[in-house]
Amino acid sequence: MGQGKKNAKRNRAWIVFTDESGISQQPVVRRTWAPRGQTPVLVHDFNWKRASVAVALGYRWDGKQTRLWFQTKTGTYDTTSLIAFIRQIGRHRRRRPTILIWDGLPAHKSRVMMDFIASQSSWLTVERLPGYSPELNPTEASVGLSSGEYPGRRSTVSQELCEAMKSIMTRLLCAGRPSQIKIVGRRRR
Repeated sequence: MGQGKKNAKRNRAWIVFTDESGISQQPVVRRTWAPRGQTPVLVHDFNWKRASVAVALGYRWDGKQTRLWFQTKTGTYDTTSLIAFIRQIGRHRRRRPTILIWDGLPAHKSRVMMDFIASQSSWLTVERLPGYSPELNPTEASVGLSSGEYPGRRSTVSQELCEAMKSIMTRLLCAGRPSQIKIVGRRRR
């Protein structure tokens, strides 16, 4: 058994994988066509909005329970918004021991984030995934699937973009168990 799993079992800590991803109204071109010898011309406005989603997938130390937390927001996630997301997870977990596993996003390594993590050491332990290893993070696939499902939809405001993302995440990750999904915090504008 790996050292991390032993620590989780010993401390009765949940293992929580996190990831963030953005979606945009900018259309993704997957396939196009034009008459032979003519370059296809795609026209779209450059006035698109962005929305982001943060996902956390938690496993109890003995594997008997799982939980999914996610949050959408307009714009992108930065250190401040990630701290708010972690605080929301902490509230849902009632500050019980949690091992947070995430990638090397610069916001994860900022001085402000390091200070926050140090101040939460009574319940939060952070482990980093090795570089270029999305296959080790189960939330990476779900966020990638939801982003890939979005092309073709066009919404006019970021609010609709966030609602569409919530709908997609719920459908992809619910697996028939809506009580397992927690939408944390309020949508940020």
